[in-house]
Amino acid sequence: MVQKLLKRARKGCRVVFIPGNHDEFARQFMGHRFGDIEVIEEAVHVTADGRQLWVIHGDYFDAVVQCARWLAIVGDNLYEFTLKLNRHLNSLRARMGLPYWSLSKYLKQKVKSAFNYVTDFEVAVANEARRRGHQGVVCGHIHRAEMRSIDGVLYCNDGDWVESRTALVEHFDGTLELLYWSPTHETNHRRNVSNTVTA
Repeated sequence: MVQKLLKRARKGCRVVFIPGNHDEFARQFMGHRFGDIEVIEEAVHVTADGRQLWVIHGDYFDAVVQCARWLAIVGDNLYEFTLKLNRHLNSLRARMGLPYWSLSKYLKQKVKSAFNYVTDFEVAVANEARRRGHQGVVCGHIHRAEMRSIDGVLYCNDGDWVESRTALVEHFDGTLELLYWSPTHETNHRRNVSNTVTA
């Protein structure tokens, strides 16, 4: 996948890297270019149908990351442990003929405080996008793939490629879509969202 991105960049496609809390070391390179890749803090993407989307990682909207650094480190380590445990669990599930299942996604959905945190995060990011005059926002950070309108602002979270196995794509007409990948390729499914957002 990385090689494909590098090849696209060499052929003139604009490729930007927006570091987040999991790759914080790269923040020291903000404003620099590595070959054809830009390292920047945020970007504005204009869709084919003319909407301005603010593109950020999103961890600056996380009160835990900003105010309780030690808690963020503990949470990061627990998340990494959950991913490792999940790999072993899904290896066993695959041998039993069962589909991929995300332990951390399940835990997040079951914990009410985690749900409240996710909702607060989404609203805060959408509100800031509106304040800046954008029609929508694309972010990551909380690893929960979602695409919905929050008070007239399109909120898009691409999830991640490790845990939720999701990606956000734009079609030639400006329609945005979340793709969900499955190792069997038989259960891949898409969730389309209208390309119109009330401002």
